[in-house]
Amino acid sequence: MSEIGFYHLTRTGIEAALPALLGRTLAAGEKAAVVCADERQMAALDDALWQAEWLPHGTAQTPHPEWQPVYLTTGEENPAGARFLFRLGGAQAAFAGFTRVFDLFDGNSEAETLAARERWRAAKEAGHSLAYWKQEDSGWMKAG
Repeated sequence: MSEIGFYHLTRTGIEAALPALLGRTLAAGEKAAVVCADERQMAALDDALWQAEWLPHGTAQTPHPEWQPVYLTTGEENPAGARFLFRLGGAQAAFAGFTRVFDLFDGNSEAETLAARERWRAAKEAGHSLAYWKQEDSGWMKAG
């Protein structure tokens, strides 16, 4: 079973919140697969990760994607064997084989919030370990 954290974004967008979470992932010696909702989001994140914190990452178009500590995709491939999965904005990706899953959603979007609640219910019914994190002024606050 995977440990799944739901990250309720209320103050910033994914492009602003994700670099810090990925930085902690890399600092812990882990690799990450980041599943984006669409190509537009993946391109925006690609730019944001080079500019914001300069996090090393790649896509299927990057030479040697299997060497990338952070891999951006809209599919389910995981060429570097990452153990951490980041699902963004409701992106559907299976999490078998991942030890930790980060499900980030826009709390200012009613549709994304409702979809996240459904993903929570399904994960709970499947027996996964769940945690809920809400973005506050001072950072992430774990609830419940």
